[in-house]
Amino acid sequence: MKNTTSPVHFRSLSALHEAMGISAPLHPLISIIDYGETRFDPKIFENGTKSDFYKISFKTKFNGKIRYGQGYYDFENGGMSFVSPGQVLRMDNEEADYSGMSLHIHPDFIRPYSLLKKIKEYSFFSYSAAEALYLSEKEKKTIKDVFDNIQNELNERIDQFSQDVIISQIELLLTYSNRFYNRQFITRKYVNTNLLSKMEDLLNEYFDNEKGVNALPTVEYLASQLNLTPRYLSDMLRHHTGQNAQQHIHHKLIEKAKEYLSESQFSVSETAYQLGFEHPQSFSKLFKKKTELTPNEYKQSLKK
Repeated sequence: MKNTTSPVHFRSLSALHEAMGISAPLHPLISIIDYGETRFDPKIFENGTKSDFYKISFKTKFNGKIRYGQGYYDFENGGMSFVSPGQVLRMDNEEADYSGMSLHIHPDFIRPYSLLKKIKEYSFFSYSAAEALYLSEKEKKTIKDVFDNIQNELNERIDQFSQDVIISQIELLLTYSNRFYNRQFITRKYVNTNLLSKMEDLLNEYFDNEKGVNALPTVEYLASQLNLTPRYLSDMLRHHTGQNAQQHIHHKLIEKAKEYLSESQFSVSETAYQLGFEHPQSFSKLFKKKTELTPNEYKQSLKK
């Protein structure tokens, strides 16, 4: 396979297996690849890869420490990452020395099932490699058992029940992953508390600009400043505070709006423009939604 300036695009599992230097998949729409069996030149993929299927990687052992922000991952001996169809992966985004396996699922395999819609609700498919799920030894065994069940089913003769059985195992795998991510938000409380403080500082700095702001801060802006994906940031915040990132932005915005409105020299329109609203009506609508008062009603309430 020749190197190109574009990511290598795998449209079929057969093409992926061939590029990995392993035998053809047992099923055209789903397969498990054992990293220990692959034989390929990493230079082939130096511009990245993307595929038309979901990928769930289960790495059973890493070599060396991996940092998460200013701290380290909770468990260095195993973890999981999740990739949606069309996402670009680069070799330097992942640890080069590891062992484990990956499950590849073409959307057509789950199309007759409710899982096709449900799988899109698992936000960890939008997380980055740095936001991987790291597992304890007990959790690692649980995940390995599910992978083994899927592989055993693929190794048996395909019959009318095979797809149903495999689908149930994929659903179980995703449910466990969801549970373990919630555990990870708890065990990383110290790291996440630091992130919360940094986000508060970012919002304060953003709204304290004496010249006003050009536009409202976005979830994407906060996430990029914290080196997180927007979905991971919102999930982390929701777990620890009960509010997602957008709600945090609105809370800080309303706090600042009340500060401006309490100063008599600021009109409602001036407050709106100072906070980055292009149209004062949009500011008034949001303010009333959050406080049950219009900006003018709030200003009048301060005089009582």
